Amino acid sequence: MKQPSIRVVHPDQFDCSTAQTPGSKRTAAIYPGAGMESPMWGGQFLVEPGARTGIHHHGEQHTIAFILSGTSYIRWGDRGEFNATARAGDFLFVPAWLPHQEINPSNDIPFRWVVVRSTPEPIVVNLRDDFWDDINLISTGMRASA
Repeated sequence: MKQPSIRVVHPDQFDCSTAQTPGSKRTAAIYPGAGMESPMWGGQFLVEPGARTGIHHHGEQHTIAFILSGTSYIRWGDRGEFNATARAGDFLFVPAWLPHQEINPSNDIPFRWVVVRSTPEPIVVNLRDDFWDDINLISTGMRASA
């Protein structure tokens, strides 16, 4: 039987070809392509100053994040009706299937998170930019004008 071992992954070994959302950069550290058998995925998430991600969700994956640096304003919900601010030192939990968006309110400091997902392959489902607008119109019975 092969003895399990600890694996150290250095930043120059992170993989940028993982699933992405517009407005952000994800890098994978713990993932099957690195030759590791793990039931989870781990990596970093970066949003530059003044940028925002597209609205997205992670399918069946639950996500835990630790904010390494910066501040992140997060919107979520069926209509983007909820929000919170996460700062360096905070943890956050994103349930599976929850539409959300991260926004960097700073003009000069990027925010960076350590992210752990509940499955080994990242799932990123990018939604249309007007996803919440369409949901809001449908729920109120209003129609968009041409």
